[in-house]
Amino acid sequence: MAEQAQFEELARQLSAVGAVKRDMGRILPPDCPAGSAAVLTLLSRHGDMRMSKLAELLAVDMSVTSRHVAHVAARGWIERHPDPADKRSRILRLTPAGLEQCDELSRRTTHLLAERLADWTDDEVGQLIRLMTRLRASFGDCRSAPIRLPAPVAEQTTPVVAQPTRTPAST
Repeated sequence: MAEQAQFEELARQLSAVGAVKRDMGRILPPDCPAGSAAVLTLLSRHGDMRMSKLAELLAVDMSVTSRHVAHVAARGWIERHPDPADKRSRILRLTPAGLEQCDELSRRTTHLLAERLADWTDDEVGQLIRLMTRLRASFGDCRSAPIRLPAPVAEQTTPVVAQPTRTPAST
């Protein structure tokens, strides 16, 4: 098992990933902010879904999801159809224009990564993918399970339960 100092350095490096995400956000088209890009990416990856499922995947509440969905619907990138199983609900579906926008987002992201990682070997990129996939799998579905933190030694003897924070999913 890794040592405490390694975990501390890993935490610092993971915090620094925010800079990478910000750089990726800068390449988005002006009419497709990060929340809209996340909606399109999730629909492309997972297919048609209810708004409640999309909110769960985005890890944001329904009001935030509704704003993102309204934005992409207004641009003709998705359609909202009545859910045959529950007429009160809507099924979200990418339109051909939405699929084109997803392709554009993918091209931009791929270009940025190829540019920034130009001095990396194929093996290094593959290793990063494998390790990031493994890291994500180690956390599982962290949206649903409370995180058990050890109690401070001087204060208490029972564990503290921290609820996970909800932040928009990245593409």
